[in-house]
Amino acid sequence: MYIISPPRKGPTKYWQLLSFLYAIQAINQNQKLLPNITLGYSIHENFFDGRVTYDALLDMLSIGQLNFPNYSCGKQTNLLAVLEGSDSQNSIQISNVLGIYKIPQVTYAFVSHVLNDKRHFPFFYRMVPKEEALYPGIVKLLQHFRWTLIGLLAPDTDNGERFLKSLTPVLIKSGVCVVISQSIQLLNTNGVYIPRLPFRKWRQVHVFVYYGERSYFLNGLQIIQQFFDILMKSIFGKIFITTVLWDVALELMYNEISFQHIHGIFSFFTETSKGAKYGDFLPFFFGIKKFWEDAFNCFYLKHAFSVKGQTRCREREKLERLPQDDLERILSLDSYRIYNTVQAVARALNAAYSSRSKQRGTERMGLQRLQPWQLHPFLGNTQFYNSSMDRVYLDENGELAANLDIVNWVVFPNKSVLRVKFGSIDRQGSPDLRCTIDPEAIVWPKWLNQTLPTSRCVESCRPGSVKVIQEGKPLCCYECLPCAEGTISTQEDADHCKKCPENQHPNMNRDQCVFKHITFLAYEESLGVVLLSLALLGSLATSFVLGIFIKYNETPIVKANNRDLSYILLVSLLLSFLSSFLFIGRTRKGTCLLRQTAFSIIFSVAVSSVLAKTITVVLAFLASKPGNSVRRWLGKSLANSIVISCSCVQVVICMIWLGISPPFPDSDMHSQPGEIILQCNEGSVAMFYGALGYMGFLVAICFTVAFLARKLPGAFNEAKLITFSMLVFCSVWVSFVPTYLSTKGKYMVAVQVFSILASSAGLLGCIFIPKCYIILLRPDLNTKEHLTAKTKNST
Repeated sequence: MYIISPPRKGPTKYWQLLSFLYAIQAINQNQKLLPNITLGYSIHENFFDGRVTYDALLDMLSIGQLNFPNYSCGKQTNLLAVLEGSDSQNSIQISNVLGIYKIPQVTYAFVSHVLNDKRHFPFFYRMVPKEEALYPGIVKLLQHFRWTLIGLLAPDTDNGERFLKSLTPVLIKSGVCVVISQSIQLLNTNGVYIPRLPFRKWRQVHVFVYYGERSYFLNGLQIIQQFFDILMKSIFGKIFITTVLWDVALELMYNEISFQHIHGIFSFFTETSKGAKYGDFLPFFFGIKKFWEDAFNCFYLKHAFSVKGQTRCREREKLERLPQDDLERILSLDSYRIYNTVQAVARALNAAYSSRSKQRGTERMGLQRLQPWQLHPFLGNTQFYNSSMDRVYLDENGELAANLDIVNWVVFPNKSVLRVKFGSIDRQGSPDLRCTIDPEAIVWPKWLNQTLPTSRCVESCRPGSVKVIQEGKPLCCYECLPCAEGTISTQEDADHCKKCPENQHPNMNRDQCVFKHITFLAYEESLGVVLLSLALLGSLATSFVLGIFIKYNETPIVKANNRDLSYILLVSLLLSFLSSFLFIGRTRKGTCLLRQTAFSIIFSVAVSSVLAKTITVVLAFLASKPGNSVRRWLGKSLANSIVISCSCVQVVICMIWLGISPPFPDSDMHSQPGEIILQCNEGSVAMFYGALGYMGFLVAICFTVAFLARKLPGAFNEAKLITFSMLVFCSVWVSFVPTYLSTKGKYMVAVQVFSILASSAGLLGCIFIPKCYIILLRPDLNTKEHLTAKTKNST
């Protein structure tokens, strides 16, 4: 087994090598993993240089002292896999060479997505998630802190260009505006980066997403810091969200960046096992003299005490006494990831050996004949990742995934680095990301304002308003307008307003739906009380008139005006007054069925009675002329026939109405805002207006006949009284139609009730009040002699 380690500045590489060596030793000491097999290794440094990488590959593939691939003479070595942590370009070069021999290439570095193409790189295996897996997490982080105006920064490389092109549409789709999208490069001889964007945008944006390509991470930050020093000396509060998934603590510790204008650096980690503690590494580190001497400032020399200030190592020191910086190096995520990668490849080797042993029958034959290409089925198996790699798995799309920790890096003036986890992104077992963030866990340096900066173009639209995109401006620089009538928005920065349910309506702020008020023409309200009082008054007056007519039924004035028709008319007027009660109060099925049909039939009877009276007056005048043959038509039979026949037509209309489409209780939720009007739906509007039309037809005939007979001589001039009563009746119902159609809700019912009361009162007052006046106050006129004399004088 071979490893090509990534070059690092300072002592970083030392700790990674310790993790690699510890993993090899742990595997060789494990009796259950690769039993009777000693796992060998060779370490090569490539310095991120293509020529050095190529030389290292030749050295691995060559058996002898000289680099001659495919020449096997002498001592044999069994090269089964190559572990590497190079950059993208060198990883591609390694893959091209190893692909010839079908040797597995296992990387623990974050390299280009190009290597995911199995057609060109079939033997490449990634032990870390792709950086594209971070994009939903970045979006969640930006949305949580409501950062909608951001900048994208990336090195001027192929990976950086791919980052800018791939992340921008994801952010725009999520409602985040990218106002700065800049590649970082060195220009001029003095090495200062000169951006080609207006300075106003750089001052406006406080949050930057920085593509942290490994070989350019610190270099890019240094260039950005120089730019901020030149242009924004008094500007603080810039947040950097980096795409790095590795431990940058040591890199930030050994650098020359002042971090004066950087408020905080947020990045992501692959979630590690909670059980990874320094105690796991304790047996291995006891065996490394150099580590012990450097860590505890002691020596293993025999004469250590002979030198002043020297202390002999007694191997009683404990790792709990190590400085925090050393513990961070030992337990860094990079070191832990390397350890996991070695362990995973060892498990794949163990599975391959076990499979060969079962097929061939003996373990020795399996060991001798195992070839590198026989590892591929185990390295590419989904179960391999789920069981071998800690916290790393294949998702539903077959992509390597992992749960992520969101951390905040704080660099203090003394160059110490604090790493604080303040959130996590959990995606295993769920198609959607579950993002948990605790802003209170973020730690800031004391010399910075301990508040998160805002990075927005405008303030958020309050609930009750909607975002409106302004032409010529970024999507995030929107305008807030109140929701339209009848709609609400319950969230900030709502994209659209929504309608309330039918039984609810918006409140005054239009940020909540409240239940509508149920309304109807009730007995308790003032309008209902007034109409009820008028109906009772009209009923009492009609009853009083009816009582007078019954009491004085033998008087000439009662007899002369056809007592039976007067009784029918008074009873129908009394019922019409009482029918008003059907229109007042909560609507029910019974009242809805009765109100319009009862009103139509009762009024038809009343108008028919008036019409019969009018025809009787005309015939009585014609019969008084000598030799006229109409005398035989006079009598009760004619009047009763007129009343019955005219009323029966209305009864038939109402029966058809109830048969095909009867009225029913209904709720009107749209006529009045904020109200649910309980009303009776007329069912068939045509039948409703048909009943009213027929009643109007009777009134028109009655009015015409009475008008033509108004000057005919008769007792007490009843033709004129009928004409005037029909004029009042027509005036009421002609004005009823437009008024009824122009009102809504309970006021429609009030208009109809008032029309019923007014027309009934008109008939009662115009026809019967003069007669009651004579009966009660002028009994001297209520005589047969006076009636006969008045008729003769008129003639």
